[in-house]
Amino acid sequence: MGKRSVEDVRGIIAEFERSGLRRREFCERRGIPVTTLDYYRHRIGRKAKPRMAKVNIADTDAQPQDNFTLLLANGRRIESSWRFAEAELARLIRVAESA
Repeated sequence: MGKRSVEDVRGIIAEFERSGLRRREFCERRGIPVTTLDYYRHRIGRKAKPRMAKVNIADTDAQPQDNFTLLLANGRRIESSWRFAEAELARLIRVAESA
């Protein structure tokens, strides 16, 4: 198989992200090595600009709670009662989005 265009690579990454499959399962179905998918995600992900999300607070009179739920762009959800320092939370998000 020849070299894929940037558009083809973006299409593969988008297909993977929409699929909801684990990397290995997706790659087996598409007939590509997991390392290839990881490489594509790393190379294309570097060029993508971070996206910001608008956050609305539903009830400003509510008491703060010790837990949170974070929905990631890849559809994964992180729920925790831990308190994270900013750097630790950023690392957790990176790991969860790349898994």
